[in-house]
Parts: sequence; structure tokens; C-alpha cells
Amino acid sequence: MDVIFPVAGLGSRLRPQTWSKPKPLVSVAGKPMFEHVMDRILPVEPEKLVFITGYLGDQLEAWARQTYPDIELAFVEQPEMLGQTDAIVRTRDICKDDALILFPDALFEADFTTLEDIDADGVVFTKEVEDPSALGVTLVENGYITQLIEKPSEPVSNQATVGIYYFKDVQALYAAIDEQMRRKLKTKGEYFIADAIQLMIDDGARFTTSNIDVFEDCGNADSLLHTNQYLLTLNPPSPAQRAGSVIIPPSFVDSTANVENAIIGPHASVGPRAIVKDAVVRDCVIEADAVVSGVVLEHSVIGRSASIGGTPSQFIVADATKVRL
Repeated sequence: MDVIFPVAGLGSRLRPQTWSKPKPLVSVAGKPMFEHVMDRILPVEPEKLVFITGYLGDQLEAWARQTYPDIELAFVEQPEMLGQTDAIVRTRDICKDDALILFPDALFEADFTTLEDIDADGVVFTKEVEDPSALGVTLVENGYITQLIEKPSEPVSNQATVGIYYFKDVQALYAAIDEQMRRKLKTKGEYFIADAIQLMIDDGARFTTSNIDVFEDCGNADSLLHTNQYLLTLNPPSPAQRAGSVIIPPSFVDSTANVENAIIGPHASVGPRAIVKDAVVRDCVIEADAVVSGVVLEHSVIGRSASIGGTPSQFIVADATKVRL
């Protein structure tokens, strides 16, 4: 099975972090977001990983080749942001048989090991949500999808698609995309995979759903920090305590980070070679080589090589005094 990752997007909801690096390389719980996704993909032993890149794609390619030297990798470029299937169809000369397509904007917990044994032409992974208006939704009868609706204006289902799709014959998807583009079937000006799958269903293909329990969006700073909390709680790291500092679990502190006279945690991640001195850091992601000194940080994301500094203060105050800094 091949795995296709459409990762050409600008990651605009996660700016300013994504001004200088692609969204999959933003750190969470001690390593790039995409590496957590790969931890969930590698058990299926994919034949190759195919990346559809665009914005800052050279960074992603260099990182992937260095991190996964023993896996066959392929890279294609999507020069214009014309939609999901405009990206996917660019892999047709690379992928020939079954394929898993995964939009790595979120972290998930799903079982892919039995996909090749399904009694269907494909699987759409879903999660029950309260408000599906910004997502695609599925309508199901007798175990198979009858309709896929992208970003419905009216609530018709709470089973939302989560950006993970399996195709037993990916060539059939490419043919559907060709027809989609011939008909210019777009949603809000873009080519979405839901419309291509709907063409396949209308032509007799059978798609089932697989419901997942965990879907952690990483699309903006708030959701990234929530995912950081989830990962640290799921597999609590065991960072070594540092003299003169306190590390409150669950927290991640890279072994090369310099922590002095600080309180770290809970739910804090401190990256390689970062410096945290005379500071309190909780519910934060501090990336590699960042410097945090003399401040109290909460619910914050500090990018690579960024510097946040303040001056420790001393107060001698009378009863009922109020001081705000």
C-alpha cells in the first residue's frame, strides 16, 4: 500500500509559525507534528510515501529524506492551490494499486492494518462531531456510503470526514478526478475529494466508513496546544529533573535543552537546545533553539530560535495590594 500526503497548503491558520516552515514540521510534544502521524502509519509497512508539496516543500523533502532513509519516498509539486483532487491526481504516475490518502492536518488514532481485507472499494474515515459545517459529512445506508457532502450549509449528518481515505484501486480515483475536472465539479471554487468519491459511488463503487475516536486538529495555535496536552498525557515522557528547577508532569524537555531556575509544566514541551531560565512555562510548546527568560508563559507557542525575555522583579507589598504586570 502507498500512502499519499497532500501537504502543499500554506498553513495560514497556524501563522506565524508557518511563515518560516511548513505546517507538518511545527513541533508538538517534542517532535514535528508529521512525525507523530508517521508513528501511526508505519505499522502498515507502506511500500512508499508520496508527498504532494508546494509552500516550503524543500524543507519538508529534506526532513523526510533524513528522517526516513529506509523508506521509498516520492515528491510531486502542486504549483497552484486549486483543491484537493488537483493535488492528488498529480500522483497518478507513481501510485498504481491500493493507496491511503491522508491530509496530515490533525493527529488521529486509527487502525489501518486490516484495510486490504475490506469488502468494499474504499473506506472513508469519520468522526462524530457536533458542528460539521466546516467539514465533509457522510450519509450511509446498509453499511455503505450513499452521499458525501463537503461543508454542508444545512446539517444533514454529524458523521464528519477527517481527511483519511483508502482506495483499493487508486487508478479508479484518478479516473473519477478526470471526470470531475471535465465537468468542473467544484465546491466553493475548489476541487474536493468528496466530489470525486461521489462520482465513483454514483458509478457503482462501494465505500464504507470507519469511525475513529480520537481526532486532534492541529490547524491553529489553540488546537496545537490541545494536541500537545493530549500527546503528553497519552504517553507521559520522563524528563530528567534539573538542579534548581522543577519539571511538573506530563511535560517533555529535550535532553539538550538548558533549564535553569525554572518551573516547567504541566503540559509543556521544550525542544532541542532551547534555553529556559528564571521562568515559569506551562501549557506551552517551545521549539528548538528558542530562549525564554524572566517571564511566566502560559498557553503559548514559541518558534525556533525565538527569544522571549523579561526582568525578574522583587516586590514588598502591603496587605490587599494589587499589582498587575
